[in-house]
Amino acid sequence: MKTNTTSQFIVCLRNNGYEASLEPRKIYQALPDQEAESHKMIRVIDESGEDYLFPASLFSPISLPKELIVELTLSV
Repeated sequence: MKTNTTSQFIVCLRNNGYEASLEPRKIYQALPDQEAESHKMIRVIDESGEDYLFPASLFSPISLPKELIVELTLSV
């Protein structure tokens, strides 16, 4: 269950078990999901353009300039 529409960006560290959906070292958009976070999962817009849950341990949060966040969010 999504809690709001604010997103953040994360980098995929590894794709063990999710090779068709994730690419290591690629930046992905993550959507807030408190229920998923309580299960150590993260909601990510993957290669298909849809959002799915993945183990949070596969990702690391990153800081991006505001202008880049706007551009990346608009391009999704």
